[in-house]
Amino acid sequence: MHITDMVMHVDNYLGEHTRRNIEKAITDTKGVVHAHFNERRPHLMLVSYDTERTSSFEVLARMTKQQVRAERIG
Repeated sequence: MHITDMVMHVDNYLGEHTRRNIEKAITDTKGVVHAHFNERRPHLMLVSYDTERTSSFEVLARMTKQQVRAERIG
């Protein structure tokens, strides 16, 4: 298991309820260990994932399926 972190910048304005739903959808993605929005900067999301089971591209694609514009920034 090789865990790495990725920060995504979300272009859309999202309410708290929507952010929680997206966190759940991303966390339910194969290989994702943890996903959460930064409470102070709600346009940033930290995702921890196992590089042997998924990739940052797959996580980003899952974000797109949630009707959210996002980009990897770190």
